[in-house]
Amino acid sequence: MNAPGRIVWLTSFPKSGNTWFRIFLANLAAGEHGPTDINNLDERGGNSCSRHEFEVATFLDSGLIGHDEIDDLRPQVYRRAVPPAGQRWIKVHDGYTAAPSGELMFGLPGTRAIYLVRDPRDVAISLAFHNSSTVNEAIALMNDADAALCPGLKGVSPQLRQRLLGWSGHVASWLDQTDIPVYCLRYEDLRAEPERHFTAALQFAERTASQTDIQRAVRHADFGELQRQEAERGFAERMSPMVPFFREGRVGSWREQLSDEQIARIEDVHATMMLRLGYGLHTASNALPESLPNAVRSRLAR
Repeated sequence: MNAPGRIVWLTSFPKSGNTWFRIFLANLAAGEHGPTDINNLDERGGNSCSRHEFEVATFLDSGLIGHDEIDDLRPQVYRRAVPPAGQRWIKVHDGYTAAPSGELMFGLPGTRAIYLVRDPRDVAISLAFHNSSTVNEAIALMNDADAALCPGLKGVSPQLRQRLLGWSGHVASWLDQTDIPVYCLRYEDLRAEPERHFTAALQFAERTASQTDIQRAVRHADFGELQRQEAERGFAERMSPMVPFFREGRVGSWREQLSDEQIARIEDVHATMMLRLGYGLHTASNALPESLPNAVRSRLAR
């Protein structure tokens, strides 16, 4: 008898490696037929904020109801998305939250989550390019616990509202919940040793794959290959007509591209979570806000 199907949430704050992981999965599924087309990712996947998928599942015109009413229905949509067998990996940018009704949005029994996290200083740069905004605007969004993607009611975005909770709030919401198992994977570690860390994530998700298949999928998801495809064919998820989606992906670019003031704005808000995840601070400890916990301040003084 086959094991029951399962959803695996592939979740992250925006611009933290989620799309790269999805392309790896698509190449894993493609096998010897890869590299897969970046505009034709694994059809068994999905996006938790897809307005189209919401409307197909509910038979409702989502443009006629509000964000809270939609959120109350989203857990039902996800229950319907559980496959009869095998796995369905679903992209998530929401924080781990409850609907207004009190029902957990992503806490379905049997689900698991891979949580991708990236140094927020690099996230700020990537997010600014992606949104065609200034870096200061990107930092403001990351520092705002009430910020959301697609929050407007005018016009109909292809995506539903996604509550971000600020960068630290987003991380904490997923890593500190105890409803479902979660595996935290740092973008920086994935870039340094992709084969090792993709393998570990698959093992956590109980996804069977040979080392040969993983090696091939990693090779076909190489950043240079993604840039080549985007240059030739474009990329459907690209928002800016001027800036490529697979722009750089470099670790530590914040050191050359952020001002001291911008670095301090990020670290003032997120120092505790950054240290918890192993991201060292640039700002001197005596320049950090008085609200920073003494335990964190003492770690900086060592």
